[in-house]
Parts: sequence; structure tokens; C-alpha cells
Amino acid sequence: MLINPYIYGVSYDTDAQAFITATGITDTTQINAINTLVLDLKSYGIWSKMKALYPFVGGTATTHKYNLKDPRDLDVAFRLQFVNGWTHSSNGVVPNGTDAYADTKLSPTTTLTSNNHFSFYNNGTSSNAETSIDIGCGDGNITYSAELYLWTYREDNTMKYDNCSSSNNRVSSTTTSNGFSVGSRISNTSQKIYKNGTLLANNSNVNVTQLPYQPTYIGAGNINGASQFYSTKRSSFASIGDGLTDTEVTNLYTAIQAYQTTLGRQV
Repeated sequence: MLINPYIYGVSYDTDAQAFITATGITDTTQINAINTLVLDLKSYGIWSKMKALYPFVGGTATTHKYNLKDPRDLDVAFRLQFVNGWTHSSNGVVPNGTDAYADTKLSPTTTLTSNNHFSFYNNGTSSNAETSIDIGCGDGNITYSAELYLWTYREDNTMKYDNCSSSNNRVSSTTTSNGFSVGSRISNTSQKIYKNGTLLANNSNVNVTQLPYQPTYIGAGNINGASQFYSTKRSSFASIGDGLTDTEVTNLYTAIQAYQTTLGRQV
């Protein structure tokens, strides 16, 4: 039975209610966490910059697949298709690290601009040295005269954010895998990575002329239609959207950390 948003005079944000209805979530703590998250993102002016928001709430593959920004059960709404071995729980989603990925159906070419962001909240355990892609895609279409990558990934105890394939278009920093990681670009002189709302590194020489067309994956990278660099990291939130400023990243972390704390799964 779906919850009535007007019982005892309680009402919810219409976008939050659409997600609650789509997922069939009835747990009051989870419902209130979603509602507060939506309200916080709107108050910070971040909601409008989001294309896909995956709050991974409800504990099942069914509830975890929905995009909070557009909770229709359709490819065009960027709801997730979980492929191969995933574990779903109240703490989030965990890929098996060998062949699992989640297809967002979101193509950067058609949905994003060169000023974009990816975020990923890891509240599980995994090796800091693991070479894996948290979220992203790439293609080697020779029409563009170069391979094109857009993703956040880990390698040799570092976090990296690539916007195209050249090392000149990469920003990286040594950091642990746990917590809330964000890669964001807002201009040719501002491509940054953050951990838990704090700026780690900036690349001030990033000229992006083309984005990959492959759909974005979570838990691995989609490279020319093939999943690669599988992750073992548990995610309790991920997002894709427009580029975020320093202040917006800090505010996003504040909102997400409050959300995770309400659900008892923060790090």
C-alpha cells in the first residue's frame, strides 16, 4: 500500500512524492529522507542542474533503479538497468567487480554539455588501489580523431576525473575511496575533483570539444559499448548533471551527508 501524503496533515514535495509513488516505498524514515533531500537540493539551487539522481533507497533492485529527477520506468527517464551480479540492501548497491554494471541510458553527447559533473558516494569497503571506473563512458569514434572519455575512476590510490582522453584533460589526487567524490567542470580553466565537499585538485587547462556518445554506466565504464574496469565499491548515491561550482559542491555534500545520516549509512 502506498503512503498517502496527506495523512495527519503531512504533505511532501511533488517531485519527492512522484519518486515515492514510483518506488512504492512506505517506510516513513526513507520517505522523509527523500523529501528532505529534494527540498535541500532545491533550496541550494542544485536540483535544476541534475539530469540523473540515484538515491539507492528501499533496499531492492526495483526501488534502486529509479531516477529521483524523473522517476518514470523508461529509458528516456534514465532509470537504471542492473546487469549481472549486484547486491542490493538498505545500505546501497554493490557490483561484483567482475562483470556487473548499471546502464543509465544517459548519453553525454545528447544530454550533457562540456560543463558537467559526476558524483559517487561510496559507503562500503574496497581497496584504495583498485583500478576501476565508478561512473562514466568513452568511445573511440575516429570521426572525432581521438578517443573520448568522461568518467570518474580510481587507480593507484588516486581519484581521477577525465573529460576527454588527453592527460591534459585529466585532474587527479591521492585520496581514499570511501566518502563522497565529485568531478566537476564549469569552464576551460576549471575542472576539479572534490572529496566530502573539499576541493582536492584543479586542472586549469581543459579544452573540451566533444563528449562521448555511449550511454553512461555505474560500477564500470562503458567503452565502445563494452563494460570495462569493474568496481567493487558500494554506492549509496550517484548523480550526473551540469557542472557545479565550489559552493554548489559543498552544498551538495551537506545535503547528501544529511540524507545518508538520516538513513544511518553515512561515512
